[in-house]
Amino acid sequence: MPRPLAAPIAVLLLATCAMLFAGCTQAPTAASIPAPDTRAQDEQAIRDTEAAWVKAFATKEPAKAEAFYADDADSMLPDTPLMAGKQAILAGMKPELGDPNFSLVFAPTKIEIAKSGDIAYSKGWFKYTTTDPKTRRRVGQSGNYVEVYKKQATGTWKVQEDIATEETPLKPLKPGE
Repeated sequence: MPRPLAAPIAVLLLATCAMLFAGCTQAPTAASIPAPDTRAQDEQAIRDTEAAWVKAFATKEPAKAEAFYADDADSMLPDTPLMAGKQAILAGMKPELGDPNFSLVFAPTKIEIAKSGDIAYSKGWFKYTTTDPKTRRRVGQSGNYVEVYKKQATGTWKVQEDIATEETPLKPLKPGE
């Protein structure tokens, strides 16, 4: 006679087992959920950063121009010793930006963002104008650059490595060039 209770006990036992198994599976963690792909937005942010950087150089104010570098950045420019760290970069810029003939324009031709979203690079062209210290004449050159960027905790991008190569050596410029 005790058989009619077997069905409800079996159902209760199955329900208990189902709850135990459900409790053993883990909810997805932040690490297991893929981060959204923000590479297109990051690329635009770097394009905007470089456009703002050109404007900062045009002000000839060193503090504005060096603000785009990470604190531990390096700058490797033609005919210039390595500048390691933001303070060395600032010190290296001050004489250049004080030159009345100084001008620097540049633009990226390619920007790549790592899948991780925390590092990127841009490469492009530059045109640079300064005064030749020996002849006191206005001179210019063009070349190429690579900027390695790191995404900061604030979400902004800062230059970690600044590398430029000259395509043409410094040469005297004609009026209007």
